[in-house]
Amino acid sequence: MSMSKRILIVDDEPDIREFLSYYLKNSGYEIELAENGYEALDKVRSFAPDLVLLDVMMPEMNGYETCRKLREDDKYGNTIIAFLSARKEDESLIKGLRIGADDYIPKPIRPKVLVTKIEALLRRNKNTKQLSKGISVDMDKFVAIRDGQEFVLPKKELQLLALLLSKPGNVFTREQILAKVWGTDVVVGDRTIDVHIRRLRHSLGEKLIETVKGVGYKAV
Repeated sequence: MSMSKRILIVDDEPDIREFLSYYLKNSGYEIELAENGYEALDKVRSFAPDLVLLDVMMPEMNGYETCRKLREDDKYGNTIIAFLSARKEDESLIKGLRIGADDYIPKPIRPKVLVTKIEALLRRNKNTKQLSKGISVDMDKFVAIRDGQEFVLPKKELQLLALLLSKPGNVFTREQILAKVWGTDVVVGDRTIDVHIRRLRHSLGEKLIETVKGVGYKAV
């Protein structure tokens, strides 16, 4: 584990902040604290953490809204976010993952489990690129991750997905797609693009990619 890894702990309960700070500092992490969502957003910009431990139930701005605002920030949208919550309902878990959380850690927190999860999240992030729409791609494992579910995809499909989601709403022409995904030295037809788009829609949902007739495709 690198000593330089930084973790921001966001929780409105002082005892939890103190407990987590003490344990994680002893585990070799650099720690910063925030007691609400507004303070967390400021600390993310000044501290630039590698990972944010974010409580769900907080006054003023809850964890969901804080996570949503972080994911909308181009500079910090790829920061790893793990929710801390005493709520164990499936709906709470699903909501957190859908708005962009990378993991969900239940309270009461078991320190050894927490450190193991943090180490795993930091390892995974080295090879994982967070895209728009709450989707990540891991090019080493050939998987796309959406709402916590992994989809094993061929390399070209992952590259095509990453391209479209790099600029949501932007129309990529067929020529641009061929050049960026297959390269100018490889001869493939338009049918190849259509087949890959159809497979992506089948795996990740029909509404993810829109066809712009006569031009190309865009992520919506």
